[in-house]
Amino acid sequence: MLKIEKPGLQTTVQDLGRPGFQQYGVVAGGAMDPYSHRVANLLVGNSETCATVEAALAGPSIRFEADSLIALAGGDLSPSIEGERVPMWRPVAVRSGSVLDFGKPAAGCRVYVAVAGGIDVAEVMGSRSTYTKARIGGLDGRCLEEGDRLPAGAPSAHAKQWAEKALSGADGRKFSAADWSVSDDLIPRYRNEAEIRMMKGPQHHWFSEKSRNAFFGGTFTVSSESDRMGYRLKGDTLRLSEPRELLSEGVVAGAVQVPSGGNPILLMADRQTTGGYPKIGQATTVDLPLIAQMQPGAKLRFTEVSVEEAQQLLMKQKQELAELKLAIELKMKGV
Repeated sequence: MLKIEKPGLQTTVQDLGRPGFQQYGVVAGGAMDPYSHRVANLLVGNSETCATVEAALAGPSIRFEADSLIALAGGDLSPSIEGERVPMWRPVAVRSGSVLDFGKPAAGCRVYVAVAGGIDVAEVMGSRSTYTKARIGGLDGRCLEEGDRLPAGAPSAHAKQWAEKALSGADGRKFSAADWSVSDDLIPRYRNEAEIRMMKGPQHHWFSEKSRNAFFGGTFTVSSESDRMGYRLKGDTLRLSEPRELLSEGVVAGAVQVPSGGNPILLMADRQTTGGYPKIGQATTVDLPLIAQMQPGAKLRFTEVSVEEAQQLLMKQKQELAELKLAIELKMKGV
């Protein structure tokens, strides 16, 4: 059981979302940074689909009411237990009664706390993800509050055995971290300026040549009005070459819509199910986590790639995650 002692700024339960219901007007939702969510789960022996705690910018204080195996991945929000820094991107065995705190963001803005067995709240339409606007999923469909308790599921046998062994040699310390971690090559680098690989959107050709050049050649700033639904970007005003009308159609994460005002919106996890604004671009799936970790004021540049290149990048990432899962399983077994 996990107890929320301080809720933080925007702390919710998330998994990989509830796809398959957009035709009924239900958003897919899920973790803003699904890569970090997946890796955190793998590090504690969970399925990638298990629920984690997602915390943004100002993290929570979490008390563990039983010995637990956890992992932290994503943005570095300066995690600590009793003032001692907790390493990220590796398994960490935590003693009952320990309190995990967070400080100022050192890199990125969203961290994922996975616990062996997963956060075991009720499923809604096949998902434990919190969607606050509809008040569904997570804990009562809302951000976590002081005093909330989150049950954890049963850990795998290997995860439980590893945690028990780690704590037995911890010499009375509140936690014991593994002496191994995810390879540096697999840990994203979160920066205030980033190049995002982007495909042309379905209405890219509707825009003026000047706007098309500005989109792939200019710099955009993440607005403070950005949220889990979408990142509002400030930069060169983007205009259609001539007035056009577009019927509403389905949208996906990473789509860049351009409203009549000319300032693009990059759609994220809690995006609406359909949209009627023209879409000038589509971010690659593998780069969405980098976008999700950008704070207001961060700057983006878009580099054009083909659909085939985007698919190859995604296939490479899936292969890397499969290899990482196998390596972690072998480590947990002591091989």
